[in-house]
Amino acid sequence: MPFVLVILGRQGSGKGTQAALLAERYGVIHVSTGDMLRAAVAAGTELGLRAKAVMDAGDLVGDDIMIGIVDERLSGDDIQAHGVLLDGFPRTTAQADALAETLEGSGPDLAINLDVPIAEVTQRMLARGRGDDTTEAIDRRLALYEAETAPLLEWFEGRECLAVVNGLGTEEEVFARLTKVIDGL
Repeated sequence: MPFVLVILGRQGSGKGTQAALLAERYGVIHVSTGDMLRAAVAAGTELGLRAKAVMDAGDLVGDDIMIGIVDERLSGDDIQAHGVLLDGFPRTTAQADALAETLEGSGPDLAINLDVPIAEVTQRMLARGRGDDTTEAIDRRLALYEAETAPLLEWFEGRECLAVVNGLGTEEEVFARLTKVIDGL
């Protein structure tokens, strides 16, 4: 199995920015769930068509479809050769169980939780000025994240592959903390 790294963090924690930097530094393939869904839909795969129908109805794509799309993507030659940084997956313990099964029983090599306090990520998202970043919408998304992620963090901790990294500071300071944890592996 290739090297598998998972990055977790609240919306607005800087996950996407740091994931891109980490992928460049370590030569792994950065795979975000949003990118995977768009690619599966564009490719017209069976799972992509199912995901499109769900998204077109305004619903969240369920575990069964996400697990299938990730399984398809993890079998890619690029990931088999270079490893992967998963951004946005797993999001639930059911997805984590499926990932472990795909990885032949083990979890990822490392799961990093980029920890930024709720007040800070709320301010960051409000400062972005996106139309869907209202205080109410942000509060809803963060509450959902907390509900789904607390059990997920316990799942990774139980497999002794969780590292929590302080996500406050400059982009460079956070990146240095992340690379220290990964290099320590």
